Amino acid sequence: MIASFDRERLIGFIAILLIWIRIMSKFRAVIAVIIMWIPLSCMSEQLSREQIKGLDEQVQEIKKDVLAISAELNLLEEKLLYPSNTQVSIFISIVKNSHYNPDAVQIKVDNKKVAYHIYSFKEVDALRRGGVQRIYTGNIRSGGHKLEISLIGKADGESKSTKKSSFTINKGIGPKLVEVSLGANGSLIEIKER
Repeated sequence: MIASFDRERLIGFIAILLIWIRIMSKFRAVIAVIIMWIPLSCMSEQLSREQIKGLDEQVQEIKKDVLAISAELNLLEEKLLYPSNTQVSIFISIVKNSHYNPDAVQIKVDNKKVAYHIYSFKEVDALRRGGVQRIYTGNIRSGGHKLEISLIGKADGESKSTKKSSFTINKGIGPKLVEVSLGANGSLIEIKER
């Protein structure tokens, strides 16, 4: 079976299989099977160590190529799903030196729930150190839109509370970026549009 295949056909087969796996969203499981299958097939053919090493290097190159193709596919998918003239992205950040710790946040655009996230300790720590989380990317028409933010959390020394705020965002022709800052200037929620 495998002996009738030359190396190039085997590498081509593996490359096609890896691309197909990416499309079918079962990338990791099948890669593990292939990685386990290749050494077994090599043993059955009694290949030399040099041949096995060469085949392993080729498989590593194919993995790099597949990862690059995957990144390109993700970019193309985002451009297709979220054209720049209708795209809106919402980001969450915590103001530096703020003592606010969010537990969960819910985002609604035009009374439609578009995002909900429960924060882990590590995520809160990353946000407090200046990190920014993209919580939502979607499509909306040009014009005014109601943005509602519901937040559960607490400041140091206070009990847990729920805070709700509503804002109006104006979508123009290009992509819209909205940053939701938590714990800003004494108020809990503040937005910045770009």
